[in-house]
Amino acid sequence: MTTVEVRHHAMRIGGRDVDTSERHPILDPNDGSVAATVSIGGIEHVDAAVAAAKETFESGVWSAIPPQERALVMRRIAAAARAVADELIELELSANGATIRQATGFHIGYALAHFEYFADLAESYEWQRAAPISTFPALSQSVVHREPIGVVGAIAPFNFPLLLALWKVGPALAAGNSVVVKPDERTPLSMLEFARIAERAGLPPGVLNVVTGTGQVAGAHLAGHPDIGKIAFTGSTQVGREIMRLASGTVKQVTLELGGKGPTIVLDDADLDMAVDGVLFGCFVYSGQVCVSGTRALVPARLHDQFVERLVARAKTIVLGDTRDFDTDMGPVIGANQQARILEYVRDAESSGATIELGGHQPEGERFERGFWVSPTILSGVRDDMPIAREEVFGPVLVVIAYDDDDEAVAIANDSEYGLAASIWSTDNARALAIAARIQSGNVWINDAHQINCQVPFGGYKQSGLGRELGPNALDGYTEVKTVQLDLSAGRTAKPFGILLGHAD
Repeated sequence: MTTVEVRHHAMRIGGRDVDTSERHPILDPNDGSVAATVSIGGIEHVDAAVAAAKETFESGVWSAIPPQERALVMRRIAAAARAVADELIELELSANGATIRQATGFHIGYALAHFEYFADLAESYEWQRAAPISTFPALSQSVVHREPIGVVGAIAPFNFPLLLALWKVGPALAAGNSVVVKPDERTPLSMLEFARIAERAGLPPGVLNVVTGTGQVAGAHLAGHPDIGKIAFTGSTQVGREIMRLASGTVKQVTLELGGKGPTIVLDDADLDMAVDGVLFGCFVYSGQVCVSGTRALVPARLHDQFVERLVARAKTIVLGDTRDFDTDMGPVIGANQQARILEYVRDAESSGATIELGGHQPEGERFERGFWVSPTILSGVRDDMPIAREEVFGPVLVVIAYDDDDEAVAIANDSEYGLAASIWSTDNARALAIAARIQSGNVWINDAHQINCQVPFGGYKQSGLGRELGPNALDGYTEVKTVQLDLSAGRTAKPFGILLGHAD
């Protein structure tokens, strides 16, 4: 019997590989096998990484060079990563269960393109802005400067390990900061490799550090570390609240991209064939493990039965299988605990009166006895007060909710603690735009889903987050604002001081 060697990955701190005696197995969700092992970092490793980042920042080797030079290095990094994209794709899908199509296009393709966008911002960003000359209370000229914060902490989730890490690393580096990344302990492989690629391409050692470890230990310590000036986090709303609490101890800047329960509103004038495909795409991409997944389909009551029938028929054509097969449409979920959690939501909904129209179980067949699989699941008869309609399931589960008119559709869509993304399907652009204006969500797509454009801001309303990532102002959250004022009064006493000294004239 052939033994497959399992590669071990150390942390990257201060330009060196740092290992520990404690190792964590990375499981391939496709079949449950051990794909790799990684070091488990603790508090001392976070401290070492922050210290390395702080020393590098203060040295000026990255923070003090012109933004144009940072842009050049970042472009070299992107080119070097693109040259080994196949390796990054394999690292990604072996840890998080993405299909090879998804890993190629979304997980790695988007990540490198977006990193290049941040490099472009380093050149175009308004680092200094002169204010109008002031004549009161004294003749003066003010200049507003944007400067790097210092050391930035980035905590990335399991679902898009490299992409969502680079949404933080990219603007942080472009602004001149040093960074400490804490990936999800289940999916750190692509970020670890990216850090090594970055150093080989010219990023000074210590500017980008990666500490692998648990969220409860390494993540929590990073969020509260006194030498971290900014923490950026993507993950659940529950953990996001804890990140805010930990960050408040040193009043550091915080960006949070949190959960969602995306509504997909199908209007009665929609092209039903297009809407069916759009609803399924919006929900089942990456097995529903996307914060912007459209997991609530709001359908006109008079079209409900017909639409559900179409959804089920089309969803039956979704191909489950080996994640490395280009014919596979949908892969597994991240792990056994998540698989059990998803199926428990479905059982609870069924016991509360919902009807399982499709799925609701582990797929049948020997192929699916290994790994962490959940069939595409569609539920009808779902009430808006059911947990499955209100809580983020994070799996391939679509609930269909009937509504009577546009006002009710908007009310149901907004009746959520979340407000990250929504979709509207209609052949009447004016009507769809009018409804979009009423939706409490940071992102609203009309006749589309999952369209993440790096040139526009991304983020959520309500408990879906705080701040925005991407867009032309992406560097704002990774800079401090300093106003420098130069007195132009040529030595004349300024009026406020004259008043203070009793000789205002």
